[in-house]
Amino acid sequence: MSSTVNTRSAGRMVAMWRLAEPGDDDSLVEMCLQLYDEDPGVLPVRPENIRATVRALRREPSRGRAVVLDVEGQLSGYALLIAFWSNELGGDICEVDELFVVPERRSQGHGKSLFEAISQGNLWPTPIAGIALGVTRDNVRARRLYERLDFVAAGISMVRRLP
Repeated sequence: MSSTVNTRSAGRMVAMWRLAEPGDDDSLVEMCLQLYDEDPGVLPVRPENIRATVRALRREPSRGRAVVLDVEGQLSGYALLIAFWSNELGGDICEVDELFVVPERRSQGHGKSLFEAISQGNLWPTPIAGIALGVTRDNVRARRLYERLDFVAAGISMVRRLP
């Protein structure tokens, strides 16, 4: 499976979304916790949950994958891509369950390049019928990005955690 490479003309910055490797896990957990600090959801997430998610995705890639943004050898973001079937769209969906880019790398096209890579099959192994995502109500910056990329609101997600 290939990844996507972005090259920026100012200083030839090279950035790549790629599958997360075991050596990336500590940084991925740290970024995930930073996401939850900046943009808290309804339910708290513990580091052991994050590690369990990454292990499950590696063990069963048909469930999805964890990817990281590598900018000139520095991990600068991550995304959790989750697979599910959509009756409404008639096919497999790649849900971007989480997307985070470190503050100093934001507004440089990395979010857009992630969605391009998914759409082109560079980060997803099979053809998909669509991409889904969730965004918290107060994350205006992310909402603007998603709207520019032609995402539209489609209902309300509700969650109930079981003991």
